[in-house]
Amino acid sequence: MSSTDAASADPHAQTADLSRLGADPSGARVTSTELVGALIERIAAVDAPDSPTALRAVLALADDALDTARARDAERAAGRSRGPLHGVPVLVKDNIQAVGLPCTAGSASLLGRPVTVDAPLVARLREAGAVVLGATNLSEWANLRSTRSASGWSGVGGLTGNPWALDRSAGGSSAGAGAAVAAGLAPLAVGTETNGSITCPAALNGVVGLKPTVGSIPGAGIVPLSRSQDTAGPMARSVREAAVLFAVLSGRVDALRAGDPERARTMTVGVSAGLLTGDAATDGLFSRTVDQVARVVAEVRDVDVPGPDGDVVTDQTSVLVAEHLDDLAAYLAERPGGGIRGIADVIAFDDANPELERAPMGQDLLQLAVDSGGRRGPSYRTARERNLQWARSTLGAAFASGVDVVMAPAYRPAWKSDLVHGDVLMGGGAVCTAPAILGWPILTVPMGLVGGLPVGLSICGPAGSEDALLAIGQAVEDALGLVAGGGFRPTWRRPERG
Repeated sequence: MSSTDAASADPHAQTADLSRLGADPSGARVTSTELVGALIERIAAVDAPDSPTALRAVLALADDALDTARARDAERAAGRSRGPLHGVPVLVKDNIQAVGLPCTAGSASLLGRPVTVDAPLVARLREAGAVVLGATNLSEWANLRSTRSASGWSGVGGLTGNPWALDRSAGGSSAGAGAAVAAGLAPLAVGTETNGSITCPAALNGVVGLKPTVGSIPGAGIVPLSRSQDTAGPMARSVREAAVLFAVLSGRVDALRAGDPERARTMTVGVSAGLLTGDAATDGLFSRTVDQVARVVAEVRDVDVPGPDGDVVTDQTSVLVAEHLDDLAAYLAERPGGGIRGIADVIAFDDANPELERAPMGQDLLQLAVDSGGRRGPSYRTARERNLQWARSTLGAAFASGVDVVMAPAYRPAWKSDLVHGDVLMGGGAVCTAPAILGWPILTVPMGLVGGLPVGLSICGPAGSEDALLAIGQAVEDALGLVAGGGFRPTWRRPERG
């Protein structure tokens, strides 16, 4: 693969993936330097704000990416390998500290306040030989700014588009990570999830995303939303690539062997009507997919797992805003430099800088966080206890009944981005809430197309079940045949009226 091929202004141009590093199909070596250089050119061609496509998935590039790639190539030439990601370019979400990248969480209030130390997960990437290529855009503050926020928008990075249709949402909050992997801007990315923030962009952009068990990947050095629910996780084009990245991020060497599809034949899958999206075409595709899944697992069984009702959502919001108030202040107290020290400062900054922070979007959730009083506030403890009780009595009960995983459609197809009203047309995501509250893992894989847009299949399990999710995810990926051959690629549909 030549640099010209990968960096062509044609967004449909063939791009490199993880399997091509080291040798292309003809046997010729593809170096890390060639790959990183080609991806930097491609990002300029199809992603930058002045590009005809203007995806805005990559918020910043690392100045040392090419130098690091050359160093990895020199090590390879000398017969040395640092680990399973040797020479592989990886993007990280811009709420994750990586020296040389902004780590703004999308907020202009953190510009000019550079980080001086890598997050532990970034240190693990570098130790495994990865090239940290750049930072991806995100929904500002991981999508806890306003009830009218549009997924994928931040004051620093603007609005991330969906490479399948540029006027459609790329999901949130790891929008840039999902769009970048789908568009071939990097083979791997690291996102974060609190409730759906890896699952949603994986589904809407047609890639694989794993939200692991909370605590399985170090959370230090990540701008926090909620310590009880936050976790980083891998995003990739295939389950096997996601498993490799998860192994590095978590330090679990066994995850390198986790994607064994034969294990799926021993597993019982639970399916609940309460977790459907409400979109007839998406739910119909899910039903047909379950028929295919039934051929590669031991059993498919109906289970009763309802989606969250209004009381659950209200309680979870109370928990998240309270934890955000405390956890962001604790993080900022440790971050070098002057400036904002808490959410009240963020609100004041936004009010004073409407040209940077788009005043029409509002910041009612930030104000709700200030008003909550944090974990010591009057509603936090009771709301958290009710949330946990609901999640354990629904999803927990399903696993107690003997199923190994619960499977559901992730979200409806990508809705049109709306910077005035926000994500009013968003649909689905019921599968995310109980695992989010409990801190349990979810794997999302492409399920197919609805109206020319990708939709995802989500598989959740109890704490520590990532190996089982990866195994059944690999079996599903093989059965559907979407990833094999590289044919499941974005269409780059131009914006449409209506």
